[in-house]
Amino acid sequence: MNEAKESLRNIEQKYKLFQQQQFTFITALEHCRENTHDKIRPIASIRQVQSYTEHYCNNSTDHRILLMFLDICSELNKLCQHFEALHSGTPATNNLLEKCKSLVSQSNDLSSLRAKYPHDVVNHLSCDEARNHYGGVVSLIPIILDLIEEWIAHSEKLPRKALQHVSEPQARQEATGVAARPSWTIGTQPRLRKHKCRRLTKDSPKPRGNDTGCFKPPWRPPGGKL
Repeated sequence: MNEAKESLRNIEQKYKLFQQQQFTFITALEHCRENTHDKIRPIASIRQVQSYTEHYCNNSTDHRILLMFLDICSELNKLCQHFEALHSGTPATNNLLEKCKSLVSQSNDLSSLRAKYPHDVVNHLSCDEARNHYGGVVSLIPIILDLIEEWIAHSEKLPRKALQHVSEPQARQEATGVAARPSWTIGTQPRLRKHKCRRLTKDSPKPRGNDTGCFKPPWRPPGGKL
């Protein structure tokens, strides 16, 4: 879940930069519509924007901003796929995820979409632009972001067991790795037997052979003397 949140934050940062350039985005779409000699139809799908980018875009500024829009849509699509792998979901989360997947589809008709308060992307358009041409395409990303945030909020309320199956393969792999390690790496080391060593003096006989000064003390009877 933390990875999903981080991905969402990255997309939101990109969208903030894109939103600051909304006028440039609308201008680029306007240029492409002029090149296609079709200024009647609204911008109705992601596929239409992609077609404009590939075939009807004549300058680098327009190309850059259109690619930025397509890149954000692509990352949102990947994020939806990532969400599917996180948990099996509930009716509420599954419904939200299906909406996201439908909206981010290349062929989905987005012309009727309108982002509502607190989003103000539609307010930055003229009445004609908002109603007939660009109201849907500028509303797409903020609507999807809202749905994703709602999906995360619902998912965080689920019990941990709902997300357990995601971490089980990793935990199993780690457990297997520990079991496969040799015993000496886990901390079981042989104990060394301690021996008492006699203190050699000037008059003590020199040790012979393997005798290094360590010996067993002579046996004494209990309470007796030798």
